Amino acid sequence: MQKIRFAAVAGAFYPASAPLLQQELEHFLRAVVPTANPAPPKALIVPHAGYQYSGAIAASAYARLLPVRERIRRVVLMGPAHRVFVPGIAMSSAEAFASPLGEVPLESGLAHALSRFPQVQVLDRAHEQEHCLEVHLPFLRYLLKDFSLIPLLVGQSDFYSVAQVLEFLWGGEETLIVVSSDLSHYQDYASAQQRDAATTWAIEHLRPDLIQGEDACGYCPLNALLYAAKRKGLQVETLDVRNSGDTAGNKDRVVGYGAYVLH
Repeated sequence: MQKIRFAAVAGAFYPASAPLLQQELEHFLRAVVPTANPAPPKALIVPHAGYQYSGAIAASAYARLLPVRERIRRVVLMGPAHRVFVPGIAMSSAEAFASPLGEVPLESGLAHALSRFPQVQVLDRAHEQEHCLEVHLPFLRYLLKDFSLIPLLVGQSDFYSVAQVLEFLWGGEETLIVVSSDLSHYQDYASAQQRDAATTWAIEHLRPDLIQGEDACGYCPLNALLYAAKRKGLQVETLDVRNSGDTAGNKDRVVGYGAYVLH
C-alpha cells in the first residue's frame, strides 16, 4: 500500500474543495500580466502564507511556468521547518504528497540518493503538519503535466551545507527549484517595506551574506539558492513584493511576501 503524506492545511491556507481551489488558482493566474518572451525559469522564490495573503504574489512567479510546463519533470521544493526541530535537512519517506487536486509522487530512490549527505535525514514528523511546502502543491499540480517532487525541510543548518544538496539535485531544464519563504515578520507597514526592499536588493544581487532570519523566515534555503545561483551564473528578476497590509490585513503588524524568478 502506497504511503501518502496527507494535506494538513487544506481548508485553512487554501480551499479544500478541488473545484473551488482550481477556481482560485485560475483567478490568481489570470490576473498576472504576461511578459513577452520571458527567459525560462530555473528557480522560483515564492511565499507560503494563506492564499488570501500571498496567493497573488506567488502566482506572479508560477505564471512563468506556463511556457515551459511540458518540459519540467522534477521539482525540488525546499523551505524552512516551522513546527518541528530539524537538525540539518528533513526528507520524507512518503511515496506521494496529497493535495485536493490529486497526489504528487515523490522521486523514487530519494533516500538512497541523498544518503551520502550527513546533513540529510528522513524525518516524517517534520513534514506532517508543515505548511510551507504544502501550499505550493496546488500551483504545481495545476500547472505541470507530469512531475515528481523532492520535498525538503531545512532546520538548523548553514547555507553552504544546504547548497551542497541543492547543487547535487540541480539537474537540467527538466528540474525546477522552488524555495519557499516569506520576508519580514510583524513590523509596521513602513518598516516592513524598507526591510523587504533591502532584502530584495540582496536577492537581486545574489548576496546571501546580507540576509538573516529577521529578513526572511526561509533565509537558510534562500541563501543556499543564491549561493548556488551565483556559482552557476543565474540572474534574478523581481516580480512582486508586497505585504499583508496590501492584501488582506491591517498595516500595524505585517508580513512581507516576495516573488522572484531565477534564470
